[in-house]
Amino acid sequence: MSWRSFGGSRGERRFGPWIGRSSRRSRERCRGGWHRQLVGRRWTYPHRPGRPPFDRRLQALVVRLARENPGWGYRRIVGELRSLGICVSATSVRTILLRHGLRPAPQRDELSWRNFLRQQAATTLACDFFTVETAWLKRIYVLFFISLERRRVELVACTANPTGAWVAQQARNLLMNLDDREQPVRFLIHDRDAKFGGGFDQVFTSEGVTVIRTPVRAPNANAHAERWVGSARRECLDRLLIFSRRQLEHVLDVYTRHYNQHRPHRALALRPPEQADGNAQPLRAPPFPQLKRIDLLGGLIHEYEHAA
Repeated sequence: MSWRSFGGSRGERRFGPWIGRSSRRSRERCRGGWHRQLVGRRWTYPHRPGRPPFDRRLQALVVRLARENPGWGYRRIVGELRSLGICVSATSVRTILLRHGLRPAPQRDELSWRNFLRQQAATTLACDFFTVETAWLKRIYVLFFISLERRRVELVACTANPTGAWVAQQARNLLMNLDDREQPVRFLIHDRDAKFGGGFDQVFTSEGVTVIRTPVRAPNANAHAERWVGSARRECLDRLLIFSRRQLEHVLDVYTRHYNQHRPHRALALRPPEQADGNAQPLRAPPFPQLKRIDLLGGLIHEYEHAA
């Protein structure tokens, strides 16, 4: 029997089979729905809580050990905690570290350039060249060395012809000045300028200093030296007319003394490099201080101290 036998309309004869199939599916869906609900009510089990969460103090301890010791793996951290009387599994340590965004030990132990400089700053020097144009359009080259830990400028030298022999002699002068240094210099950072030739690197390697050359066109790799150049230009050189090399040497000598002995530095808790000792006690000002101004370079730079 078909839809034509009922004499229905043309639309009914056309869509009748589809309407039948749709209604049949709806009945099956309804029948399956109440049956699923019936089975769910029949086989309901009591709620059982899962694994208890990690204690916050334990998580903080695991994260601290991982951050302070990037080379420690999961089992190394477990062993350290076990020696302290704290029992935890390696899987739990892994879960805690992943929740805090800490990668496994081989990836956490990668030494970046910034971390290397922080670790070796006490025994690392940086050097670089920059140029100064005189009022007579002559170019003078300035070579300087700066300590990374204390931000102290160790040596500044000027010349109109930076030959290899002159650069090597400045390296010897620097090593003579650093003979009484508490910690010996182990690393020297400079770029790939051709002026660092004529035995410049050999002078340092003969004293056991490792020379590190920065990549090509990467000034951020020698950021401490670049920052000192910017400070010297903004605070001093860009505000003066330089006529000769002798005048430039005097200006840089005065500014370097001011930079090392008086100028505060953010990296040193707003203290000068020569007062950057952590045991130094800050000065106590009187209730109504009377200040005395000291003019440097004709009043270009001002320093202040308590009047007698």
